[in-house]
Amino acid sequence: MRKPKVGIFGLTGCGGCQLEILNLEDQLLDLVNAIEIVHFTEAITEYSDNYEIAIVEGSISTMHEIERIKKIGDIAGTIVAIGACAVSGGLNCLKNLYGLEKAKELVYRDKKKLIDSIEVKPVDEYVKVDYYARGCPPNRFEIVDIIRSLIVGKKPEIPNYPVCIECKRNGNTCVYELGITCLGPISRAGCNSRCPNSVSGCEACRGVIDDPNINAQKDLLKEYGLTVEDILKEFNLYNACRGKTIEQKNK
Repeated sequence: MRKPKVGIFGLTGCGGCQLEILNLEDQLLDLVNAIEIVHFTEAITEYSDNYEIAIVEGSISTMHEIERIKKIGDIAGTIVAIGACAVSGGLNCLKNLYGLEKAKELVYRDKKKLIDSIEVKPVDEYVKVDYYARGCPPNRFEIVDIIRSLIVGKKPEIPNYPVCIECKRNGNTCVYELGITCLGPISRAGCNSRCPNSVSGCEACRGVIDDPNINAQKDLLKEYGLTVEDILKEFNLYNACRGKTIEQKNK
């Protein structure tokens, strides 16, 4: 059986999502045996523009990256976005809240005109993304499951229920009862509630479920003396590019 050719690419991001693939340890060998990695700058020196599956980390923040992601989209039959930056724009989208010129001035000062910087957007603003491995960093085993599913022609099962369900499975005390703000009621599960497990509020790095119960979230916020505006400040950490949609739903 011929192995599918895979390219793994990094755009604007920290590189941590690609490291999650390298951190698979024993499973990495199984993965390498199942696919042929032809482009992976963080791991191999060889590279090729001949691949069927593209795994993309990072958001789009320069004109050069627009050209690059479109080229990837023209070559790959399937695109998998991994990590919050690729999926929703991630932390990089905080720049957009300042406005492009103000952000460039704050960071680059008198060199700002030399910087090829544009408003940050997620990958699917420029190419069709077939599958998403969400999170910061993404669940490495979810990445493997997506790739395995693609190999056998099966649709990967991605959770579409809130983090609260995983919290209950893990026997966690709701962090709201501890005075901690949490986005778990509207955030997509799949991380095994790793932040609440450590007594920290969910920051929605995996984004929002497809049909969030906004009214239930409002009732919860009211119970603990919080407002929608309070929660949107937390939501913007990873989802500033998507924030307007959530804000409109709350009006």
